Amino acid sequence: MHPPQRSILHPLCQPLPRSFSSTAQLPARSSRSALKHAHRNIPVYPHGPSLLYKQSNFGLYGNVKPQYGNKVSERNEIKTRRKWEPNIHDKRLWSVALQKYMQVRVQARVLRTIDKVGGLDEYLLGESPARIKELGMEGWKLRWRLMQDRGVKERLRRRRVELGLPPQGLEMFLSDTELLDEEQGMVDQARKEVEITPSEMTGEEPDDHRRDTFDEEVERMTQEDQAEMQRRPGTSRVE
Repeated sequence: MHPPQRSILHPLCQPLPRSFSSTAQLPARSSRSALKHAHRNIPVYPHGPSLLYKQSNFGLYGNVKPQYGNKVSERNEIKTRRKWEPNIHDKRLWSVALQKYMQVRVQARVLRTIDKVGGLDEYLLGESPARIKELGMEGWKLRWRLMQDRGVKERLRRRRVELGLPPQGLEMFLSDTELLDEEQGMVDQARKEVEITPSEMTGEEPDDHRRDTFDEEVERMTQEDQAEMQRRPGTSRVE
């Protein structure tokens, strides 16, 4: 018996390698990789992503999750399990700092909160721990984008000054050029403070013999104390 022969195709009939594709390359194949891609240049969110309701990581959901319960019939009280989904809307909200509309998925209660506080920027820049937890991953990303605006940086700097905090706490939000400008401004301010003389602070004329006068006053007070010690009975002068 002869061994089976392999079928040899003509070179023109062989399949050619695929040289290009018209399909757009997806940035992520799962929600975890999508979050990693979207937050690669953003500080870590302190509360982390939602593991049970993953779509809330891509919108302003306000910590809401699906609710589960029973639908009870009125006639024979038969219970049927059911599910209540959050009331989510796709909205275009105006950002004053960025001067453009932002397309976000927002929950109805969060939308009312945005109208109450005065806009999307005020909602995202809230300082309370409850607001930070309510933002979620998407709100944290939008908050970081707002903090890159120069007007928002100046607003945060004034806020720190009002609270009595040092303005150096905003290094993470400033670029290298702005940090150099801030350092140069601090150096100039320090130089101005050093150049202020005591006469300028008190409004008096400068006195060249002020140090000598101070030494004479100290010596006079020391002599008076020694004389007082000598007048007291039962005390001796300590050399």
